[in-house]
Amino acid sequence: MLLKWLKAEEATQVGTALADAFASDLTHGPSRARPRATRRETAPDDQWLLQRFLQRVDRDTGPLELNVFKRATLANSFKWRLREKGIDRHIIDDATQALIVRLSGNRGGPAAAAKSVAVSATASKPPSLEALFAQGNACMARGAYLEAIGFFQELLRLNPEHATARNTLGAALCKVGEYDDAAEQFRLAIASKRDYWEAHSNLGTVLRWKGRIVESEAALRHVLKLKPTHIDAQLSLSATLVLLGRWREAKALLESVRKRAPRNVAALVGLAGIAGPEGRFAEAESLFRRAIEIDPEAHAAWAGIAFLRRMEPADKAWLERAEAIAAGQLGPLEQATIRYAIGKFHDDLGEFDSAFDNFRRANDLQKTAAEPYDRKARARFVEDMQRTYTRATLAGPLPGASDSVQPIFVVGMPRSGTSMVEQIIASHPLARGAGEFGFWSDAIREHESAIRSELPGEPLRRKLAAGYLRALSARCPDAPRVVDKTPFNSDYLGLIHAVFPRARVIYVRRNPIDTCLSCYFQEFSTGMNFSMDLSDLAHYYRQHARLIAHWREVLPAGTMLEIRYEELTGDQEPSTRRILDFLGLEWDEHCLDFQKTESTVMTASFWQVRQEMQRRAGARWHVYRKFIRPLLELKDLDRAR
Repeated sequence: MLLKWLKAEEATQVGTALADAFASDLTHGPSRARPRATRRETAPDDQWLLQRFLQRVDRDTGPLELNVFKRATLANSFKWRLREKGIDRHIIDDATQALIVRLSGNRGGPAAAAKSVAVSATASKPPSLEALFAQGNACMARGAYLEAIGFFQELLRLNPEHATARNTLGAALCKVGEYDDAAEQFRLAIASKRDYWEAHSNLGTVLRWKGRIVESEAALRHVLKLKPTHIDAQLSLSATLVLLGRWREAKALLESVRKRAPRNVAALVGLAGIAGPEGRFAEAESLFRRAIEIDPEAHAAWAGIAFLRRMEPADKAWLERAEAIAAGQLGPLEQATIRYAIGKFHDDLGEFDSAFDNFRRANDLQKTAAEPYDRKARARFVEDMQRTYTRATLAGPLPGASDSVQPIFVVGMPRSGTSMVEQIIASHPLARGAGEFGFWSDAIREHESAIRSELPGEPLRRKLAAGYLRALSARCPDAPRVVDKTPFNSDYLGLIHAVFPRARVIYVRRNPIDTCLSCYFQEFSTGMNFSMDLSDLAHYYRQHARLIAHWREVLPAGTMLEIRYEELTGDQEPSTRRILDFLGLEWDEHCLDFQKTESTVMTASFWQVRQEMQRRAGARWHVYRKFIRPLLELKDLDRAR
């Protein structure tokens, strides 16, 4: 029988309520008449506040069954609520630590050790560094991460330069979803011990979880300079390389690890994660199954199976096992992975209430690692593109621009059908698909101030053109036409046209509500922070539509072709003929059987694009209508050109 666990949103509500009450006591308690600066020096008042707070914690959380993650969720919601209220950071840290210790204490058994940490500051004989380190490691070994955090924090209060304690504290913080604080601990460990390769490796991994992929690669490359055969760093780097679209490098690393460690579960899962996009579904499932034989708790392997095919009622045993794994001691991102898979299971079976509940929980878990989506920053970027790349500036002389027609850009929102269109074009004998890669995003980051305020000058145009053609050649040597299907290139079409004025752009447009809902149901990199909240998704889509409308107006005629996803899936041949004609390619029947083309589709759509084209009966969002109110306002955009 599955364990009954407290839902994450209930833990969040309790944490928020505790924070509101604590803030009220802090403001209106016995010391309210005294100057704020003296309050922390008034021991009786501090004692009253702490005692009242802990009594409330015991009352509100005592009846609840809290696993490790739910305790962390409660503590996180408490902390962030106090930050929203502008409470002093030191007070927040003290109160949160008291809450963590109290929550751990409610479990009994190991609680006594945690309580000794809480009173260590006033004890006549503080515990030794060795004892604290041993107790912290013992807690880590049994999955008592909150208690481990208390021990390591106390150790570091006594000895801030203890690099190993900082590194292990960072690992414990990762387990409870405190990724920013974890990264800071890894950096401090490196500051104390410059060539501490374990801390560099951990930092590289957490940077990937935070969506900072380029920085992740740099940190992990540094580890392999220090320790070239370090397996964990090689595995982590392979995951980073997949997100960068460099799957051949990733595969080589994974195969190297598997030769040295045939039973390494992460290597098996990583290779399965590449076999699927390469169309080798049976091999992928075999690798996942092998990983599960070695480690029955391998959450990524269980989740991976669900994305290799449509799940059926006969897969109920898979669901039971997946639910049991999700209820275990997984970190937030690990639990998110299995929750997305469980959501897909229910969606495949038409169990829409259960599906949406799991997708929502998965997105809430993803948020623990993601930076908040900045709506104002996104709107400013769109305004900069509109102001800089106008009809007049793009129509004028473009010195240094390339006359190459090799690049084909397939753009659109994520989950709008760009992978399908790429596969159709790549089925033509004169074209190849390069997948997704971040060349233009990297260019914006490197030259942001110049590119956002004015068209690139001749030297930068030449540099970007040469660099991009080299990147295409590395992926698809000797191909006359190469498809770059990075959806986010839709942000940079003005810049791209300024560098490659003869390149052709295909914009794929799908029903906006279906598009956003599909994004919400997909486990993306945390860098795609807009995809984890329905209101953020609605805002992002409106800004996207606004920018596309601008490109539609300012790009010269014949530069961009718009393809409607629903028309393509409803009757493929007319849209396929339009695409090939637009690209100047002769008709080829192979493009109608695109699912048979051998290529790697390193996107979330890798299974779908291997299937025969299915006629769509209509928008699928209707079955989720009661859950997606923020997206319903996008209906008007579906009528836009």
